Amino acid sequence: MSKKSSFFSEFKTFIMRGNVIDLAVGVIIGAAFQAIIKSLVDDLVMPVISLATNGVDFANMFVSLDGNEYETLAAAQEAGAAVFAYGNFINAVLNFLIMAFVIFVLVRTINKLREKAVKKEEVAEAAPTTKKCPFCKSEIDIEATKCPNCTSDVE
Repeated sequence: MSKKSSFFSEFKTFIMRGNVIDLAVGVIIGAAFQAIIKSLVDDLVMPVISLATNGVDFANMFVSLDGNEYETLAAAQEAGAAVFAYGNFINAVLNFLIMAFVIFVLVRTINKLREKAVKKEEVAEAAPTTKKCPFCKSEIDIEATKCPNCTSDVE
């Protein structure tokens, strides 16, 4: 009984870690983002590519491995024919390339924004915290009114 309870308490500790929850949220958002990219490719990019290639429909580019001719990929699959659907592969590669490009642009933009924020923090941190005593030239706290080394009054 104690092995089961320690197993479940260890599992509960694992699940409740912040990075596991962050990962789960990332996977869910990634799946939703993939649906957007798929729509972008299928509904916007592929029609333009099809127009540029004189109406070639990549989704119906296939080779039937049973030797018969089928008008569409769906007809070949309905007939139970084995098909080499290279058009679907082209669509998948385009999906990947567009997804990679969009993620690259997002990450690049986020990194630039972070760099600007870090530079602003560095500028804020660069404010002087010390000053030099005009009499003995030693470094003293910026708020000091009396030099601890030469005991002179400092403004």
